[in-house]
Amino acid sequence: MIKTLSKPPETKTKYTITWEKLPEDFKLPDDPVENIDQPLLAAALRESLELAGFILASMLIASNFGLCAKVNDKTIVKAPDWVYVPSVLPPEPGEVRRSYSPNAEGEVPAVVMEFLSDTKGSEYSTISKYPYGKWRFYEQILQVPVYAIFDPKSGELEVYLLVSGQYTKQEPDANSRFRIESMGLFLGVWSGEKSQRRGYWLRWWDENGNLLLWGIERVQQEQQRAEQEQQRAEQEQQRAEQEQQRADRLAAYLRSQGIDPDAI
Repeated sequence: MIKTLSKPPETKTKYTITWEKLPEDFKLPDDPVENIDQPLLAAALRESLELAGFILASMLIASNFGLCAKVNDKTIVKAPDWVYVPSVLPPEPGEVRRSYSPNAEGEVPAVVMEFLSDTKGSEYSTISKYPYGKWRFYEQILQVPVYAIFDPKSGELEVYLLVSGQYTKQEPDANSRFRIESMGLFLGVWSGEKSQRRGYWLRWWDENGNLLLWGIERVQQEQQRAEQEQQRAEQEQQRAEQEQQRADRLAAYLRSQGIDPDAI
C-alpha cells in the first residue's frame, strides 16, 4: 500500500530562497536510477504526449532531471522521476540544459511525479532542514501545484493539489482518473505490456475520454484500419463478381428463350 500523507505537519521554518541558474562548474548528482521501470514509465508518459502533438518547444518535459533552488544560501537539487513545466526560457545558443531553476529560467513546474522506489518513504519526506525532503521541497520551496506519487508494483496512484500552501489529496473521478488542469488532460493507471514490461503504467486521456496512444498502438491501429479497408475491398469485389455472375446467368437464360440480351 502507498503510504499517504495528505496533510504534512506544520512548521515555522523560514526559507530565504534565491532563484538563479547553476554555475557551469556546479557538479550535479549523478545517481543511477534505482530500477529499469523508472525510465520506461517516464518515457511512456512523454511518448504519448509527443505523438498527440501536445509538446511545444516552449515546454520542458523531462525525467530524472535536476530542479534547483538556493535555500538559505545552500544549493538544493532534486530530480523528480517526471516533471512538466509549461513555459521555459530558451537556452543560450550552444547551451545544453543540465538543470532547471524555476523563476530564473521560466515558470514553476506545474506537475512533478515520483515513482515509489526502494528508498522507503523518500517520496513523502517532509524533512525541513537541508537537504530537505522531496515533499517539503516540492510543496514549500518550489510550490509545485500538482504532485503525483505512483507505485508501479501495486498500480496505486495518488495525486496531491497545492491548496493554501499545503498538498491536499485528490479523489479520482468515476473513471479512476485525475484531471490535470494545467495540461487539459486526465492521468490514470493502465495495465498491460510495453517495452517487454508487463504491469501497471501511467497513461493520459483527453477531455473526451480518448486514450493518448503510444507509437506501437498507433501502428497497430493503422494496421487494423488497413486490414479493415482490405476486407471491405475484398467484399466489394466479391459482391461485384456475384452481380456479374447473376447478369451472366440472366443473359444465358434470355438467349435460351431466343431473346438477344444485348438488344434489350
